[in-house]
Amino acid sequence: MDVTEKVLETMRAANEPLNAGKITELSGLDRKDVDKAMTKLKKEEKIVSPKRCYWSPA
Repeated sequence: MDVTEKVLETMRAANEPLNAGKITELSGLDRKDVDKAMTKLKKEEKIVSPKRCYWSPA
């Protein structure tokens, strides 16, 4: 499974907006990898921010 897919799957499983730190904690991925994946997902518009610094799947 790709890192971006793992990040999206973690967000879907949580059923609430998450910040990068919480995604790192829940997924077991490295923080740098999570940040890179989130940047990619933002550009692809696959995640949205309902409130500052928190993200959820689009």
